[in-house]
Amino acid sequence: MRKIKYKKSRKLQPNNLEYTGIHKDYKSEIQLFVYDDLMLSEYDDFKVSDFDKYIDLQKNNWLNLHGLSNIEYIKSIGNYFKIDTFILADILNTTRRTKVEELSDVLFFNIKSLLPTGNSDNISVEQISFLIKDGILISFQEKRSDFFTHIRERLRTHSGIVRSKRTDYLLYILLDAIMENFYITIENEEDKVEELINLSKQSTNPIILEKIEKHRDNFNFLKRSIVPLRDSLYNIKSIKDDNVFNAIEKENFSFFARLHQKSLELLEQIESDMGSLESASNFFFSAQTHKMNEIMKTLTIVSAIFIPLTFIVGVYGMNFENLPELKYQYGYHTVMGAMFLIVIGMIIYFKKRQWF
Repeated sequence: MRKIKYKKSRKLQPNNLEYTGIHKDYKSEIQLFVYDDLMLSEYDDFKVSDFDKYIDLQKNNWLNLHGLSNIEYIKSIGNYFKIDTFILADILNTTRRTKVEELSDVLFFNIKSLLPTGNSDNISVEQISFLIKDGILISFQEKRSDFFTHIRERLRTHSGIVRSKRTDYLLYILLDAIMENFYITIENEEDKVEELINLSKQSTNPIILEKIEKHRDNFNFLKRSIVPLRDSLYNIKSIKDDNVFNAIEKENFSFFARLHQKSLELLEQIESDMGSLESASNFFFSAQTHKMNEIMKTLTIVSAIFIPLTFIVGVYGMNFENLPELKYQYGYHTVMGAMFLIVIGMIIYFKKRQWF
């Protein structure tokens, strides 16, 4: 999981485009789907100069870009579609929070896609940005991934209503696919939290507490990622009400309302899971305290048993010449027997008082 830290060197100027992510080794590649209800054309690995040849503004166009390290390539796409430089800067700056922005002829949306990382407790983060402009949806991904594989298949096989809808519906199902990753991540975290809760009931190893705090950080990170997404989806309502920007059809706003409801459900689930983590943490400290009390009780009982024995040994250890029983033939055995009886008597007394 990446943490965002403020650095003066990272304070980028709008005209100074720089990719701030970690996936700098991925080559920039582009894929284009041109479709309507009757046909679909798919193009791969072509140049920006070929846009006029392949893009058909009479149909729906989905331009998907993988890899953001080639700044000049991103600039050329921005110049072709007349995208403002500050939007390109937001696409390349992966430290920005999720947001939706409505301009005169462009709807810009960026989102963080989260997934668990292998067998570790970390979370993989990728920023994905979307632009809707004149029947064209452009998606920018930091690296090639399989988030949208099933959507490509739906386009190819004409499954569902995606080919009969405009690009705003395509944006909806792309966002929905990304939000499914949140469910996968939360479910993975919940499985690990359940294991931690069971483990905390069996052991008081400090490593358990470290893992609890790690997953608490993960849930906080998930929450920080979903809250701006919730706000952005809610802000789409204002786009519906202003009656100015028509990139989203009125009948499709209900789909984005569903996404907003999903974000609320995700936040509620995170709050519930964080409560479970808090309970596990409290149980761990209670178990630690109980274990410490048991140890202290045992040591106290042992100390209490040896106090009278130490007193007897101290008395008979004094070097007085006329000490009683000093020359008694069975003095040693008598004293040892008395000490043994004292120990047995104290143990019986403690047992009756249920001190252990």
